[in-house]
Amino acid sequence: MQPMALGCAIRGSFGVSDSAVRASVTTSLSVWRGSAQEEGRVQIYEVPFEEGMSVLDALRWIRTHVDPSLAIRYSCINANACHTCMALVDGVVEYTCTARLPSTGASVAPLPKRAVVRDLVTDTVPSDEKLE
Repeated sequence: MQPMALGCAIRGSFGVSDSAVRASVTTSLSVWRGSAQEEGRVQIYEVPFEEGMSVLDALRWIRTHVDPSLAIRYSCINANACHTCMALVDGVVEYTCTARLPSTGASVAPLPKRAVVRDLVTDTVPSDEKLE
């Protein structure tokens, strides 16, 4: 699968500095895409890379600059509700906001043992609390 293009950058957006974008330092992020109604697939994106950036920085960059249809969940900025950005990062359950993106790239998938709503968004309501 070919990586999607970088697209245009906005000054200082989502943890990616102007110098990283100008220097064309990139890495790849493999993201699981799909829903409960369709079979999943992996989409590879090329993202600007800067040492210390998080996986969430890269996901937000992708959604803003390359693919607005990418479904992700995070609430740490406005809602003061941490723990919503959890995903499988390189096979380990991690918070995407604290998981550092390595220069070699990474893979991101939805949480295991959770029903997938779409892409990286999973159902967070415990099964015994759902309305029938």
